[in-house]
Order: sequence, then structure tokens, then C-alpha cells
Amino acid sequence: MVDVETPPERKTPDTTTRGAAIWATAIAVPVTLLVGVFVFWKMAPHENADAQAHPSATVPAVIPTTAVRMAAPSLDASTKQVCLAVTSQLPTAVRDLPGRKVSAGPEQNAAYGEPPITVACGITQPTMCERVDGGHDGCVPLDATMYKMNGVCWWGEDGPAADVFTTMDREVAVQVTVPGSYQQTAQWANEFSDAVVKTIRSTTKGVPSGCSQ
Repeated sequence: MVDVETPPERKTPDTTTRGAAIWATAIAVPVTLLVGVFVFWKMAPHENADAQAHPSATVPAVIPTTAVRMAAPSLDASTKQVCLAVTSQLPTAVRDLPGRKVSAGPEQNAAYGEPPITVACGITQPTMCERVDGGHDGCVPLDATMYKMNGVCWWGEDGPAADVFTTMDREVAVQVTVPGSYQQTAQWANEFSDAVVKTIRSTTKGVPSGCSQ
């Protein structure tokens, strides 16, 4: 008897498993692409995001082209000469504040920035009061605040809108007005001390004790 070999049984392809693999591949490829795009987007620079994370520098105040209104009282010949020397030594800009035109007396007045810081030379010489409770009209109170800065004694007056600083130890007085919107107003007045020292002789007459130290 002849043995007849039974041919091996052919396995029917598992269409379910194959279909699941195809779907898994179809889904995995787009997901991989999406992940790649997302990572690229996160790493790439974005102008708007950068602008929000790093705000631009504060835009400087627009400086008007109009002249700053300042009074220009008449000065005697010697005072006028001293003030002309003072204004010639003033800087063209103070920190980041550019110089501005003044409405009158450029030989004795100057202005910077907006709101303007003003410098007036040749004002009425301040004098100290005789008593703690007062004295003659317009005198400087005995308890007034004095600032000795860079060799100049400044009398500081706090005002509602601006602080006023006036030299107390010079033969010709200089007054600097600093709007209250500026921080550390006395330091802004001190920006002009060097010009005062260079051009105006000092005096000991009527100088308050706080300035003679």
C-alpha cells in the first residue's frame, strides 16, 4: 500500500490582524508628523512671543519744538557777564534729556527735556531769615533743607508740582527747577554743580551753617 502524504494545510491569512497593523501604521505616521511639527514650532523663534517676553524699551518722551517759557529779568553788566559764562558751560544734554530753546534770555536761562528742567541764572540772591519764626520778606527759613553737592550749597524747596534748588554760596545765584515727575530731584539739580563751580566765585557772606561744613 502506498502511503500518500497529505499536503500541509495552508494557513488562511489573518485579515483581522493585518488590517489592524495597517490602521496602526496609518495612524502612527500622521501622529509622528504632528509631533515633529509641534516640536519645531515650539523651538522656532516667534516674533510676537518674543515681543511679549521681552518688551521693547520705553519710548522716550516726545520733546516739543516750542520754546520753554521763562522770565528774563534785566541784569546788571557784571551779573550778565557771569550768567553768560554759566550758560556757555552748561551741557547740551543732561543724562538723556536734550537741551531746549527758551522763550527769553538764552544768555541767562536754559531748559532740558519734557517736562522741562529749567536753569535760571541771576535771580534775586537768597538770604537767611533772622529768626526761627521768620524775618524779612522772602528770607530762607533757618530750618530749610540744604544740600552740599559737588562743592555747591543748594537750598532745596519741595513744591506741589516741582522742587526748586537755589545756590546759597555763590556771588551770583542760580536756580534749578525740577518737576516732581523726576526721581531724586536733588540729583538732577546736582548735574549743574560743575558749571556753577567753574564760572561763579563762592562767597561766605550769609551762607547758612549747613553749607559751611
